[in-house]
Amino acid sequence: MMENLAQILMLLSVAVTVVVAFQHFHIPTSIGYLLVGLILGPHTIGPTFNVPEFKTLAEFGVVFLLFTIGLNYSLPQLHALRHQVLGLGTAQVMLVTIVVTLVLWLAGLPASAAFVIGAVFAQSSSTIISSQLTEQGEQSSPHGRLGLAMSVFQDVTAVPFLVVIPVLGTAVGNLELAGALGWAVGKAVLAFALVFFAGRWLLRPLFQLVTRRRSAEVLTLAVLLVALLAAWTTSTLGLSLAFGAFLVGMMLGETEFRYQVESTIRPFRDVLLGLFFVGIGTLIDPGVLPDIWHWAVLGAVLILASKLLLVTAMVRMSGIVTQTAWRVGLLLAVGGEFGFALLAIALQADVIDVRLGQIALASVFFSMVAGSFLIRFNQAIAACLGGARHVEPTDLPAALDTVEPRVLIGGYGRVGHTIAVMLEDSGIAFMALDTDMKRVAQGQADGHQVVYGDISDPELLVAIQAERAALLVLSVDDFAVALQAVTHMRSAAPHVPIIARARDLESSSRLLAAGAAHAYPETIEASLRLGAFALKVLRVPGNDIDLLMQAVRDRDYEPVLEEDDTGKEGSEPSGKGQSSSE
Repeated sequence: MMENLAQILMLLSVAVTVVVAFQHFHIPTSIGYLLVGLILGPHTIGPTFNVPEFKTLAEFGVVFLLFTIGLNYSLPQLHALRHQVLGLGTAQVMLVTIVVTLVLWLAGLPASAAFVIGAVFAQSSSTIISSQLTEQGEQSSPHGRLGLAMSVFQDVTAVPFLVVIPVLGTAVGNLELAGALGWAVGKAVLAFALVFFAGRWLLRPLFQLVTRRRSAEVLTLAVLLVALLAAWTTSTLGLSLAFGAFLVGMMLGETEFRYQVESTIRPFRDVLLGLFFVGIGTLIDPGVLPDIWHWAVLGAVLILASKLLLVTAMVRMSGIVTQTAWRVGLLLAVGGEFGFALLAIALQADVIDVRLGQIALASVFFSMVAGSFLIRFNQAIAACLGGARHVEPTDLPAALDTVEPRVLIGGYGRVGHTIAVMLEDSGIAFMALDTDMKRVAQGQADGHQVVYGDISDPELLVAIQAERAALLVLSVDDFAVALQAVTHMRSAAPHVPIIARARDLESSSRLLAAGAAHAYPETIEASLRLGAFALKVLRVPGNDIDLLMQAVRDRDYEPVLEEDDTGKEGSEPSGKGQSSSE
Protein backbone atom coordinates (compact mmCIF):
# COMPACT_ATOMS: atom_id res chain seq x y z
CA MET A 1 0.00 0.00 0.00
CA MET A 2 2.72 2.47 0.97
CA GLU A 3 4.65 1.60 -2.19
CA ASN A 4 1.63 2.39 -4.34
CA LEU A 5 1.12 5.64 -2.44
CA ALA A 6 4.70 6.67 -3.17
CA GLN A 7 4.12 5.85 -6.86
CA ILE A 8 0.93 7.93 -6.94
CA LEU A 9 2.65 10.88 -5.26
CA MET A 10 5.43 10.68 -7.85
CA LEU A 11 2.88 10.64 -10.68
CA LEU A 12 0.97 13.62 -9.27
CA SER A 13 4.17 15.62 -8.69
CA VAL A 14 5.40 15.14 -12.25
CA ALA A 15 1.92 15.71 -13.71
CA VAL A 16 1.35 18.98 -11.84
CA THR A 17 4.80 20.28 -12.80
CA VAL A 18 4.47 19.42 -16.49
CA VAL A 19 0.84 20.52 -16.92
CA VAL A 20 1.43 23.87 -15.18
CA ALA A 21 4.44 24.49 -17.43
CA PHE A 22 2.47 23.56 -20.56
CA GLN A 23 -0.44 25.80 -19.57
CA HIS A 24 1.98 28.67 -18.97
CA PHE A 25 3.32 28.33 -22.51
CA HIS A 26 -0.18 27.72 -23.97
CA ILE A 27 0.69 24.16 -25.09
CA PRO A 28 -2.20 21.65 -25.12
CA THR A 29 -2.22 19.72 -21.85
CA SER A 30 -2.94 16.45 -23.65
CA ILE A 31 0.62 16.59 -25.03
CA GLY A 32 1.81 17.35 -21.49
CA TYR A 33 0.19 14.20 -20.15
CA LEU A 34 1.83 12.19 -22.93
CA LEU A 35 5.17 13.64 -21.81
CA VAL A 36 4.43 12.64 -18.21
CA GLY A 37 3.82 9.07 -19.36
CA LEU A 38 7.02 9.14 -21.38
CA ILE A 39 9.04 10.38 -18.39
CA LEU A 40 7.61 7.77 -16.02
CA GLY A 41 7.39 4.98 -18.58
CA PRO A 42 9.53 1.83 -18.62
CA HIS A 43 11.44 2.94 -21.73
CA THR A 44 13.22 5.96 -20.24
CA ILE A 45 15.94 6.44 -17.63
CA GLY A 46 14.69 7.40 -14.18
CA PRO A 47 11.78 6.45 -11.94
CA THR A 48 9.12 4.19 -13.41
CA PHE A 49 5.44 4.40 -12.51
CA ASN A 50 4.09 0.90 -11.90
CA VAL A 51 0.69 0.53 -10.23
CA PRO A 52 -1.23 -2.55 -11.43
CA GLU A 53 -4.65 -0.90 -11.15
CA PHE A 54 -3.59 2.21 -13.10
CA LYS A 55 -4.37 0.87 -16.58
CA THR A 56 -7.88 -0.16 -15.60
CA LEU A 57 -8.56 3.19 -13.95
CA ALA A 58 -7.19 5.15 -16.91
CA GLU A 59 -9.57 3.35 -19.31
CA PHE A 60 -12.46 5.14 -17.65
CA GLY A 61 -11.13 8.43 -19.03
CA VAL A 62 -12.39 7.38 -22.47
CA VAL A 63 -15.64 6.13 -20.88
CA PHE A 64 -16.42 9.53 -19.39
CA LEU A 65 -15.24 11.32 -22.54
CA LEU A 66 -17.78 9.41 -24.63
CA PHE A 67 -20.41 9.97 -21.93
CA THR A 68 -19.89 13.74 -22.22
CA ILE A 69 -20.01 13.62 -26.02
CA GLY A 70 -23.30 11.75 -25.79
CA LEU A 71 -24.70 14.45 -23.51
CA ASN A 72 -23.93 17.12 -26.10
CA TYR A 73 -25.31 15.20 -29.07
CA SER A 74 -28.64 13.64 -28.28
CA LEU A 75 -30.71 11.92 -30.97
CA PRO A 76 -32.82 15.01 -31.82
CA GLN A 77 -29.66 17.11 -32.23
CA LEU A 78 -27.97 14.54 -34.44
CA HIS A 79 -31.11 14.33 -36.57
CA ALA A 80 -31.39 18.12 -36.87
CA LEU A 81 -27.78 18.51 -38.06
CA ARG A 82 -27.60 15.43 -40.26
CA HIS A 83 -27.44 17.49 -43.48
CA GLN A 84 -24.89 20.07 -42.31
CA VAL A 85 -21.98 19.60 -39.96
CA LEU A 86 -22.70 15.94 -39.20
CA GLY A 87 -22.59 15.16 -42.90
CA LEU A 88 -19.27 16.98 -43.35
CA GLY A 89 -17.76 15.45 -40.20
CA THR A 90 -18.85 11.93 -41.14
CA ALA A 91 -17.69 12.28 -44.72
CA GLN A 92 -14.29 13.57 -43.57
CA VAL A 93 -13.73 10.62 -41.23
CA MET A 94 -14.89 8.08 -43.83
CA LEU A 95 -12.87 9.51 -46.71
CA VAL A 96 -9.65 9.91 -44.73
CA THR A 97 -10.04 6.40 -43.32
CA ILE A 98 -10.59 4.95 -46.79
CA VAL A 99 -7.74 6.89 -48.44
CA VAL A 100 -5.19 6.09 -45.71
CA THR A 101 -6.33 2.45 -45.57
CA LEU A 102 -5.85 2.04 -49.32
CA VAL A 103 -2.42 3.74 -49.24
CA LEU A 104 -1.18 1.55 -46.39
CA TRP A 105 -2.73 -1.63 -47.82
CA LEU A 106 -1.04 -1.01 -51.17
CA ALA A 107 2.18 -0.39 -49.23
CA GLY A 108 1.97 -3.94 -47.89
CA LEU A 109 0.18 -3.70 -44.54
CA PRO A 110 -2.57 -6.23 -43.68
CA ALA A 111 -6.05 -4.89 -44.41
CA SER A 112 -7.13 -4.89 -40.75
CA ALA A 113 -4.01 -3.04 -39.58
CA ALA A 114 -4.32 -0.54 -42.45
CA PHE A 115 -7.96 0.09 -41.51
CA VAL A 116 -7.07 0.76 -37.87
CA ILE A 117 -4.31 3.21 -38.81
CA GLY A 118 -6.69 4.93 -41.22
CA ALA A 119 -9.26 5.36 -38.45
CA VAL A 120 -6.58 6.65 -36.07
CA PHE A 121 -5.25 9.15 -38.63
CA ALA A 122 -8.78 10.42 -39.42
CA GLN A 123 -9.25 11.90 -35.93
CA SER A 124 -8.59 15.57 -35.16
CA SER A 125 -7.95 17.18 -31.79
CA SER A 126 -10.92 19.22 -30.57
CA THR A 127 -8.82 20.24 -27.57
CA ILE A 128 -5.98 21.73 -29.61
CA ILE A 129 -8.33 23.36 -32.10
CA SER A 130 -10.57 24.99 -29.48
CA SER A 131 -7.74 26.15 -27.21
CA GLN A 132 -5.72 27.72 -30.02
CA LEU A 133 -8.73 29.34 -31.66
CA THR A 134 -9.71 30.86 -28.31
CA GLU A 135 -6.17 32.11 -27.73
CA GLN A 136 -6.09 33.62 -31.22
CA GLY A 137 -9.58 35.13 -30.91
CA GLU A 138 -10.90 33.09 -33.85
CA GLN A 139 -13.40 30.88 -32.01
CA SER A 140 -16.37 32.86 -33.39
CA SER A 141 -14.98 33.24 -36.92
CA PRO A 142 -16.62 31.35 -39.81
CA HIS A 143 -13.71 28.91 -40.19
CA GLY A 144 -13.38 28.59 -36.41
CA ARG A 145 -17.01 27.68 -35.79
CA LEU A 146 -17.20 25.26 -38.71
CA GLY A 147 -13.84 23.62 -37.99
CA LEU A 148 -14.54 23.14 -34.30
CA ALA A 149 -18.04 21.79 -34.97
CA MET A 150 -16.68 19.27 -37.47
CA SER A 151 -13.93 18.16 -35.07
CA VAL A 152 -16.45 17.55 -32.30
CA PHE A 153 -18.71 15.57 -34.62
CA GLN A 154 -15.72 13.42 -35.54
CA ASP A 155 -15.85 12.06 -31.99
CA VAL A 156 -19.45 10.98 -32.60
CA THR A 157 -18.65 9.30 -35.91
CA ALA A 158 -15.71 7.50 -34.28
CA VAL A 159 -18.09 5.53 -32.05
CA PRO A 160 -18.61 2.73 -34.64
CA PHE A 161 -14.86 2.11 -34.55
CA LEU A 162 -15.27 1.15 -30.89
CA VAL A 163 -17.48 -1.71 -32.09
CA VAL A 164 -15.46 -2.75 -35.15
CA ILE A 165 -11.81 -2.61 -34.02
CA PRO A 166 -11.98 -5.26 -31.25
CA VAL A 167 -13.55 -7.69 -33.73
CA LEU A 168 -10.63 -7.35 -36.15
CA GLY A 169 -8.28 -8.95 -33.64
CA THR A 170 -10.40 -12.09 -33.20
CA ALA A 171 -11.38 -12.90 -36.80
CA VAL A 172 -9.02 -14.59 -39.29
CA GLY A 173 -10.81 -15.40 -42.55
CA ASN A 174 -13.15 -13.17 -44.54
CA LEU A 175 -16.22 -15.23 -43.68
CA GLU A 176 -15.30 -15.28 -40.02
CA LEU A 177 -14.67 -11.54 -40.10
CA ALA A 178 -18.03 -10.86 -41.77
CA GLY A 179 -19.79 -13.05 -39.21
CA ALA A 180 -18.00 -11.40 -36.30
CA LEU A 181 -18.79 -7.91 -37.60
CA GLY A 182 -22.44 -8.85 -38.14
CA TRP A 183 -22.65 -10.26 -34.61
CA ALA A 184 -20.96 -7.14 -33.21
CA VAL A 185 -23.42 -4.87 -35.05
CA GLY A 186 -26.31 -6.98 -33.76
CA LYS A 187 -25.05 -6.65 -30.19
CA ALA A 188 -24.60 -2.90 -30.72
CA VAL A 189 -28.24 -2.62 -31.85
CA LEU A 190 -29.34 -4.67 -28.83
CA ALA A 191 -27.28 -2.44 -26.50
CA PHE A 192 -28.79 0.66 -28.08
CA ALA A 193 -32.30 -0.72 -27.64
CA LEU A 194 -31.66 -1.62 -23.98
CA VAL A 195 -30.15 1.75 -23.12
CA PHE A 196 -32.72 3.64 -25.21
CA PHE A 197 -35.82 2.13 -23.61
CA ALA A 198 -34.32 2.00 -20.12
CA GLY A 199 -33.26 5.61 -20.53
CA ARG A 200 -36.68 6.75 -21.70
CA TRP A 201 -38.50 4.97 -18.86
CA LEU A 202 -36.06 5.16 -15.96
CA LEU A 203 -33.54 8.01 -16.29
CA ARG A 204 -35.87 10.99 -15.95
CA PRO A 205 -37.80 9.56 -12.94
CA LEU A 206 -34.50 8.58 -11.31
CA PHE A 207 -32.97 12.03 -11.62
CA GLN A 208 -36.20 13.72 -10.61
CA LEU A 209 -36.07 11.67 -7.41
CA VAL A 210 -32.37 12.43 -6.87
CA THR A 211 -32.61 16.18 -7.48
CA ARG A 212 -35.41 16.56 -4.95
CA ARG A 213 -32.80 15.81 -2.28
CA ARG A 214 -30.89 19.00 -3.27
CA SER A 215 -27.66 17.08 -2.60
CA ALA A 216 -24.63 17.42 -4.88
CA GLU A 217 -23.22 14.25 -3.33
CA VAL A 218 -26.26 12.13 -4.23
CA LEU A 219 -26.37 13.61 -7.74
CA THR A 220 -22.70 12.75 -8.29
CA LEU A 221 -23.28 9.17 -7.14
CA ALA A 222 -26.29 8.85 -9.44
CA VAL A 223 -24.36 10.13 -12.47
CA LEU A 224 -21.49 7.73 -11.81
CA LEU A 225 -23.93 4.85 -11.31
CA VAL A 226 -25.75 5.49 -14.59
CA ALA A 227 -22.58 5.98 -16.67
CA LEU A 228 -20.79 2.93 -15.28
CA LEU A 229 -23.91 0.73 -15.39
CA ALA A 230 -24.35 1.47 -19.10
CA ALA A 231 -20.63 0.84 -19.69
CA TRP A 232 -20.90 -2.49 -17.85
CA THR A 233 -23.92 -3.46 -19.95
CA THR A 234 -22.14 -3.05 -23.29
CA SER A 235 -18.98 -4.66 -21.89
CA THR A 236 -21.05 -7.70 -20.87
CA LEU A 237 -22.30 -7.92 -24.46
CA GLY A 238 -18.69 -8.03 -25.68
CA LEU A 239 -18.57 -4.39 -26.77
CA SER A 240 -16.44 -1.56 -25.40
CA LEU A 241 -17.14 0.23 -22.12
CA ALA A 242 -17.12 3.60 -23.87
CA PHE A 243 -19.93 2.62 -26.25
CA GLY A 244 -22.41 2.13 -23.42
CA ALA A 245 -21.39 5.41 -21.80
CA PHE A 246 -21.97 7.20 -25.11
CA LEU A 247 -25.46 5.70 -25.48
CA VAL A 248 -26.64 6.63 -21.99
CA GLY A 249 -25.15 10.10 -22.45
CA MET A 250 -27.33 10.54 -25.54
CA MET A 251 -30.40 9.59 -23.51
CA LEU A 252 -29.56 12.01 -20.69
CA GLY A 253 -28.85 14.70 -23.28
CA GLU A 254 -32.59 14.80 -24.02
CA THR A 255 -33.52 15.58 -20.41
CA GLU A 256 -33.56 18.80 -18.41
CA PHE A 257 -30.64 17.49 -16.33
CA ARG A 258 -28.13 17.52 -19.17
CA TYR A 259 -26.08 20.55 -18.15
CA GLN A 260 -25.89 19.75 -14.44
CA VAL A 261 -24.93 16.16 -15.22
CA GLU A 262 -22.15 17.39 -17.53
CA SER A 263 -20.81 19.76 -14.88
CA THR A 264 -20.89 16.93 -12.34
CA ILE A 265 -18.96 14.47 -14.50
CA ARG A 266 -16.44 16.96 -15.91
CA PRO A 267 -13.87 16.78 -13.05
CA PHE A 268 -13.86 12.96 -13.21
CA ARG A 269 -13.55 13.05 -17.00
CA ASP A 270 -10.68 15.53 -17.07
CA VAL A 271 -8.61 13.74 -14.42
CA LEU A 272 -9.19 10.24 -15.77
CA LEU A 273 -8.65 11.37 -19.35
CA GLY A 274 -5.35 12.87 -18.24
CA LEU A 275 -4.44 9.51 -16.71
CA PHE A 276 -5.40 7.82 -19.97
CA PHE A 277 -2.95 10.00 -21.88
CA VAL A 278 -0.31 9.26 -19.25
CA GLY A 279 -0.91 5.57 -19.96
CA ILE A 280 -0.51 6.18 -23.69
CA GLY A 281 2.72 8.05 -22.99
CA THR A 282 4.14 5.04 -21.14
CA LEU A 283 3.77 3.02 -24.37
CA ILE A 284 6.09 5.34 -26.31
CA ASP A 285 9.58 3.90 -26.59
CA PRO A 286 12.16 6.58 -27.49
CA GLY A 287 14.70 3.80 -28.01
CA VAL A 288 13.04 2.66 -31.23
CA LEU A 289 12.65 6.21 -32.57
CA PRO A 290 16.01 6.17 -34.43
CA ASP A 291 14.78 3.13 -36.38
CA ILE A 292 11.28 4.37 -37.11
CA TRP A 293 11.55 8.16 -37.17
CA HIS A 294 11.39 8.35 -40.98
CA TRP A 295 8.24 6.20 -41.02
CA ALA A 296 6.76 8.34 -38.24
CA VAL A 297 7.48 11.52 -40.20
CA LEU A 298 5.92 10.01 -43.33
CA GLY A 299 2.89 9.03 -41.23
CA ALA A 300 2.57 12.57 -39.89
CA VAL A 301 2.81 13.96 -43.45
CA LEU A 302 0.10 11.48 -44.52
CA ILE A 303 -2.15 12.65 -41.68
CA LEU A 304 -1.68 16.35 -42.39
CA ALA A 305 -1.82 16.15 -46.19
CA SER A 306 -4.78 13.78 -46.51
CA LYS A 307 -6.99 15.70 -44.11
CA LEU A 308 -5.97 19.11 -45.41
CA LEU A 309 -6.77 18.26 -49.03
CA LEU A 310 -9.90 16.18 -48.43
CA VAL A 311 -11.47 18.56 -45.88
CA THR A 312 -10.74 21.59 -48.06
CA ALA A 313 -12.32 19.91 -51.08
CA MET A 314 -15.44 18.85 -49.15
CA VAL A 315 -15.97 22.24 -47.52
CA ARG A 316 -15.45 23.99 -50.84
CA MET A 317 -17.99 21.69 -52.52
CA SER A 318 -20.52 22.57 -49.81
CA GLY A 319 -20.57 26.15 -51.12
CA ILE A 320 -18.09 27.86 -48.81
CA VAL A 321 -15.49 30.16 -50.36
CA THR A 322 -11.98 28.91 -51.08
CA GLN A 323 -10.05 30.75 -48.38
CA THR A 324 -12.43 29.64 -45.62
CA ALA A 325 -12.28 26.07 -46.94
CA TRP A 326 -8.48 26.10 -46.76
CA ARG A 327 -8.57 27.50 -43.22
CA VAL A 328 -11.01 24.78 -42.09
CA GLY A 329 -8.76 22.18 -43.69
CA LEU A 330 -5.73 23.56 -41.84
CA LEU A 331 -7.61 23.36 -38.53
CA LEU A 332 -8.67 19.75 -39.02
CA ALA A 333 -5.31 18.55 -40.35
CA VAL A 334 -4.01 18.12 -36.80
CA GLY A 335 -3.94 14.63 -35.28
CA GLY A 336 -6.37 13.83 -32.48
CA GLU A 337 -6.41 12.46 -28.94
CA PHE A 338 -9.23 10.10 -29.82
CA GLY A 339 -6.84 8.44 -32.24
CA PHE A 340 -4.79 7.42 -29.20
CA ALA A 341 -7.90 5.83 -27.70
CA LEU A 342 -8.55 3.81 -30.87
CA LEU A 343 -4.89 2.87 -31.02
CA ALA A 344 -4.94 1.62 -27.43
CA ILE A 345 -7.99 -0.55 -28.21
CA ALA A 346 -6.27 -1.95 -31.31
CA LEU A 347 -3.09 -2.79 -29.39
CA GLN A 348 -5.10 -4.47 -26.66
CA ALA A 349 -6.99 -6.52 -29.27
CA ASP A 350 -3.72 -7.45 -31.08
CA VAL A 351 -4.98 -5.95 -34.35
CA ILE A 352 -1.60 -4.26 -34.88
CA ASP A 353 1.83 -5.20 -33.59
CA VAL A 354 3.94 -3.20 -31.18
CA ARG A 355 6.31 -1.73 -33.79
CA LEU A 356 3.46 -0.51 -35.98
CA GLY A 357 1.81 0.87 -32.85
CA GLN A 358 4.99 2.82 -32.06
CA ILE A 359 5.05 4.28 -35.57
CA ALA A 360 1.37 5.28 -35.33
CA LEU A 361 1.87 6.82 -31.88
CA ALA A 362 4.83 8.87 -33.06
CA SER A 363 3.01 9.88 -36.26
CA VAL A 364 -0.01 11.22 -34.40
CA PHE A 365 2.23 12.97 -31.88
CA PHE A 366 4.29 14.66 -34.63
CA SER A 367 1.10 15.70 -36.44
CA MET A 368 -0.29 17.26 -33.26
CA VAL A 369 2.87 19.34 -32.84
CA ALA A 370 3.04 20.37 -36.51
CA GLY A 371 -0.72 20.86 -36.68
CA SER A 372 -0.54 23.36 -33.84
CA PHE A 373 1.63 25.58 -36.04
CA LEU A 374 -0.75 25.16 -38.99
CA ILE A 375 -3.62 26.37 -36.81
CA ARG A 376 -1.61 29.32 -35.45
CA PHE A 377 -0.69 30.55 -38.94
CA ASN A 378 -3.81 29.35 -40.75
CA GLN A 379 -4.66 32.77 -42.19
CA ALA A 380 -1.27 33.34 -43.80
CA ILE A 381 -1.04 29.78 -45.12
CA ALA A 382 -4.59 29.91 -46.53
CA ALA A 383 -3.82 33.22 -48.23
CA CYS A 384 -0.86 31.57 -49.99
CA LEU A 385 -2.84 28.48 -50.95
CA GLY A 386 -6.21 29.90 -51.93
CA GLY A 387 -6.02 33.66 -52.26
CA ALA A 388 -7.14 36.27 -49.74
CA ARG A 389 -10.82 36.55 -50.52
CA HIS A 390 -13.15 38.34 -48.11
CA VAL A 391 -15.39 35.93 -46.25
CA GLU A 392 -19.03 36.76 -45.72
CA PRO A 393 -21.12 35.20 -42.92
CA THR A 394 -23.44 33.76 -45.59
CA ASP A 395 -20.68 31.33 -46.52
CA LEU A 396 -21.56 29.27 -43.47
CA PRO A 397 -24.08 26.44 -43.29
CA ALA A 398 -27.43 27.59 -41.97
CA ALA A 399 -27.03 25.63 -38.74
CA LEU A 400 -23.96 27.66 -37.79
CA ASP A 401 -24.94 31.01 -39.24
CA THR A 402 -27.94 31.70 -37.00
CA VAL A 403 -26.39 32.13 -33.59
CA GLU A 404 -28.87 34.28 -31.66
CA PRO A 405 -27.93 36.39 -28.65
CA ARG A 406 -28.98 34.25 -25.70
CA VAL A 407 -29.97 35.43 -22.25
CA LEU A 408 -29.26 33.23 -19.25
CA ILE A 409 -31.68 33.48 -16.32
CA GLY A 410 -30.49 32.19 -12.96
CA GLY A 411 -33.61 31.15 -11.06
CA TYR A 412 -37.12 30.54 -12.39
CA GLY A 413 -39.19 31.76 -9.47
CA ARG A 414 -41.63 34.66 -9.55
CA VAL A 415 -39.05 37.15 -10.81
CA GLY A 416 -37.40 34.76 -13.24
CA HIS A 417 -40.74 33.76 -14.74
CA THR A 418 -41.69 37.41 -15.28
CA ILE A 419 -38.39 38.10 -17.03
CA ALA A 420 -38.82 35.00 -19.18
CA VAL A 421 -42.28 36.13 -20.31
CA MET A 422 -40.95 39.58 -21.21
CA LEU A 423 -38.06 38.10 -23.21
CA GLU A 424 -40.39 35.68 -24.97
CA ASP A 425 -42.76 38.50 -25.93
CA SER A 426 -39.76 40.43 -27.27
CA GLY A 427 -38.60 37.48 -29.38
CA ILE A 428 -35.31 37.09 -27.49
CA ALA A 429 -33.91 33.59 -26.97
CA PHE A 430 -33.20 32.61 -23.37
CA MET A 431 -32.47 29.68 -21.11
CA ALA A 432 -33.40 29.57 -17.43
CA LEU A 433 -31.82 27.40 -14.76
CA ASP A 434 -33.22 26.36 -11.40
CA THR A 435 -32.54 23.69 -8.77
CA ASP A 436 -36.21 23.28 -7.86
CA MET A 437 -37.73 20.53 -10.01
CA LYS A 438 -41.24 21.94 -9.53
CA ARG A 439 -40.12 25.22 -11.07
CA VAL A 440 -38.31 23.40 -13.88
CA ALA A 441 -41.45 21.38 -14.65
CA GLN A 442 -43.58 24.54 -14.52
CA GLY A 443 -41.22 26.33 -16.89
CA GLN A 444 -41.36 23.49 -19.37
CA ALA A 445 -45.14 23.46 -19.08
CA ASP A 446 -45.03 27.20 -19.91
CA GLY A 447 -43.14 26.32 -23.08
CA HIS A 448 -39.91 27.92 -21.89
CA GLN A 449 -36.41 26.45 -22.03
CA VAL A 450 -35.91 25.77 -18.34
CA VAL A 451 -33.34 23.17 -17.25
CA TYR A 452 -32.12 21.81 -13.95
CA GLY A 453 -28.89 23.46 -12.83
CA ASP A 454 -27.12 25.47 -10.16
CA ILE A 455 -26.14 28.82 -11.69
CA SER A 456 -23.42 29.26 -9.02
CA ASP A 457 -21.61 26.08 -10.14
CA PRO A 458 -18.50 27.07 -12.15
CA GLU A 459 -18.47 23.74 -13.99
CA LEU A 460 -22.07 24.33 -15.05
CA LEU A 461 -21.11 27.68 -16.58
CA VAL A 462 -18.61 25.81 -18.74
CA ALA A 463 -21.20 23.18 -19.69
CA ILE A 464 -23.79 25.75 -20.83
CA GLN A 465 -21.12 27.77 -22.69
CA ALA A 466 -21.83 30.86 -20.63
CA GLU A 467 -19.23 32.81 -22.59
CA ARG A 468 -21.58 32.80 -25.60
CA ALA A 469 -24.41 34.50 -23.70
CA ALA A 470 -25.42 38.08 -24.40
CA LEU A 471 -26.59 38.69 -20.82
CA LEU A 472 -26.95 36.96 -17.46
CA VAL A 473 -29.93 37.87 -15.29
CA LEU A 474 -29.70 36.62 -11.71
CA SER A 475 -33.18 36.39 -10.24
CA VAL A 476 -32.37 33.99 -7.38
CA ASP A 477 -33.45 35.17 -3.94
CA ASP A 478 -30.45 33.59 -2.18
CA PHE A 479 -27.75 36.25 -1.83
CA ALA A 480 -24.92 33.72 -1.29
CA VAL A 481 -25.84 31.88 -4.49
CA ALA A 482 -26.08 35.16 -6.42
CA LEU A 483 -22.69 36.34 -5.15
CA GLN A 484 -21.03 33.04 -6.09
CA ALA A 485 -22.67 33.15 -9.51
CA VAL A 486 -21.39 36.68 -10.19
CA THR A 487 -17.88 35.76 -9.06
CA HIS A 488 -17.67 32.61 -11.17
CA MET A 489 -19.30 34.27 -14.18
CA ARG A 490 -16.79 37.11 -14.07
CA SER A 491 -14.02 34.52 -14.19
CA ALA A 492 -15.58 32.31 -16.90
CA ALA A 493 -16.98 35.07 -19.14
CA PRO A 494 -15.77 38.56 -18.11
CA HIS A 495 -17.33 40.16 -21.21
CA VAL A 496 -20.91 39.08 -20.42
CA PRO A 497 -22.92 41.76 -18.53
CA ILE A 498 -24.73 40.68 -15.37
CA ILE A 499 -27.96 42.10 -13.95
CA ALA A 500 -28.71 40.86 -10.46
CA ARG A 501 -31.59 40.94 -8.02
CA ALA A 502 -30.71 42.23 -4.53
CA ARG A 503 -32.70 42.38 -1.33
CA ASP A 504 -31.20 45.58 0.03
CA LEU A 505 -28.54 48.17 -0.60
CA GLU A 506 -25.81 46.22 1.18
CA SER A 507 -26.45 43.17 -1.01
CA SER A 508 -26.55 45.41 -4.07
CA SER A 509 -23.17 46.97 -3.22
CA ARG A 510 -21.50 43.61 -2.72
CA LEU A 511 -22.88 42.24 -6.00
CA LEU A 512 -21.68 45.33 -7.83
CA ALA A 513 -18.25 44.99 -6.23
CA ALA A 514 -18.12 41.34 -7.34
CA GLY A 515 -18.69 42.35 -10.97
CA ALA A 516 -22.41 42.79 -11.62
CA ALA A 517 -23.25 45.63 -14.02
CA HIS A 518 -26.49 46.39 -12.17
CA ALA A 519 -27.93 45.09 -8.90
CA TYR A 520 -31.26 46.64 -7.97
CA PRO A 521 -32.18 46.59 -4.24
CA GLU A 522 -35.77 45.41 -4.04
CA THR A 523 -36.64 47.14 -0.76
CA ILE A 524 -35.55 50.58 -1.95
CA GLU A 525 -37.04 50.08 -5.42
CA ALA A 526 -40.35 49.15 -3.78
CA SER A 527 -40.17 52.39 -1.75
CA LEU A 528 -39.46 54.37 -4.91
CA ARG A 529 -42.42 52.82 -6.73
CA LEU A 530 -44.68 53.51 -3.76
CA GLY A 531 -43.49 57.11 -3.63
CA ALA A 532 -43.96 57.48 -7.37
CA PHE A 533 -47.54 56.27 -7.12
CA ALA A 534 -48.17 58.74 -4.28
CA LEU A 535 -46.83 61.59 -6.41
CA LYS A 536 -49.01 60.43 -9.30
CA VAL A 537 -52.10 60.57 -7.06
CA LEU A 538 -51.06 64.09 -6.10
CA ARG A 539 -51.10 65.08 -9.78
CA VAL A 540 -47.31 65.49 -10.14
CA PRO A 541 -46.43 65.23 -13.88
CA GLY A 542 -45.20 61.80 -14.96
CA ASN A 543 -42.00 63.15 -16.51
CA ASP A 544 -41.05 64.82 -13.23
CA ILE A 545 -41.68 61.59 -11.33
CA ASP A 546 -39.46 59.65 -13.75
CA LEU A 547 -36.70 62.25 -13.41
CA LEU A 548 -36.88 62.11 -9.62
CA MET A 549 -36.64 58.31 -9.54
CA GLN A 550 -33.80 58.21 -12.03
CA ALA A 551 -31.90 60.86 -10.11
CA VAL A 552 -32.09 58.71 -6.98
CA ARG A 553 -30.80 55.69 -8.90
CA ASP A 554 -28.03 57.66 -10.60
CA ARG A 555 -26.76 58.81 -7.22
CA ASP A 556 -26.79 55.25 -5.85
CA TYR A 557 -29.87 55.95 -3.68
CA GLU A 558 -28.03 58.61 -1.66
CA PRO A 559 -31.17 60.73 -1.05
CA VAL A 560 -32.88 57.69 0.47
CA LEU A 561 -29.91 56.95 2.69
CA GLU A 562 -29.57 60.55 3.83
CA GLU A 563 -33.22 60.67 4.72
CA ASP A 564 -32.92 57.40 6.62
CA ASP A 565 -29.79 58.58 8.46
CA THR A 566 -31.63 61.60 9.86
CA GLY A 567 -33.90 59.34 11.88
CA LYS A 568 -31.64 56.41 12.58
CA GLU A 569 -31.96 56.78 16.37
CA GLY A 570 -35.41 55.34 16.18
CA SER A 571 -34.85 52.94 13.35
CA GLU A 572 -32.35 50.44 11.96
CA PRO A 573 -29.82 51.29 9.27
CA SER A 574 -31.43 51.42 5.87
CA GLY A 575 -29.86 48.29 4.32
CA LYS A 576 -30.40 45.59 6.93
CA GLY A 577 -33.36 47.25 8.57
CA GLN A 578 -35.40 47.24 5.41
CA SER A 579 -34.41 43.71 4.65
CA SER A 580 -35.50 42.43 8.04
CA SER A 581 -38.75 44.34 8.05
CA GLU A 582 -39.88 43.04 4.69
